[in-house]
Amino acid sequence: MAIRERRERERAERERAIVAAARELAESEGWDAVTTRRLAAQIEYSQPVLYSHFKGKDAIMAAVAVEGFGDLGRELAAARTAATDERQAVADVAAAYAAFAERRPALYDAMFTLAVDLPFASQDVPVDPARAFAELAETLRPVAGDDDLETFTETFWSGLHGLVTLMRSGRLRRTDHERRLALLVDRFAR
Repeated sequence: MAIRERRERERAERERAIVAAARELAESEGWDAVTTRRLAAQIEYSQPVLYSHFKGKDAIMAAVAVEGFGDLGRELAAARTAATDERQAVADVAAAYAAFAERRPALYDAMFTLAVDLPFASQDVPVDPARAFAELAETLRPVAGDDDLETFTETFWSGLHGLVTLMRSGRLRRTDHERRLALLVDRFAR
């Protein structure tokens, strides 16, 4: 039993190393720089070892995205629980979401803009993306009124994502970012 447990532990450590290396490389040089060859060299394993863990770059990006949703969920939870009232919770969560996207652009891209093989809006969604969405829903629950909470949350999330994506791509003025977030919060937290 001890040998099998050690092998499982070593396998999990290699997977974490691959995901960490992919995140680091993507954040420093962009996703185009992330190749299995570069990752193998960085973690000092052969490409076949990478392929024994992941089918390829897309699967690695999906693992990075799932990990990112865990990070985002924790940041949203911290913002929600630190707020003094319901409206402030919505504002703080919106600001935390936008700050996350700004601070971790390559991670945000893996989570939301690049094509990765992750199920969303279904029963098969992985735990971490579901938890991040649940944090948004818990934030909005007190202000949703008679609206369907899931649809209300999806609409708020869409607004946040649109603002963040348009600003990051230079299609919105950066100087009005805080005003746009405040306007979105005002519409959803009445």
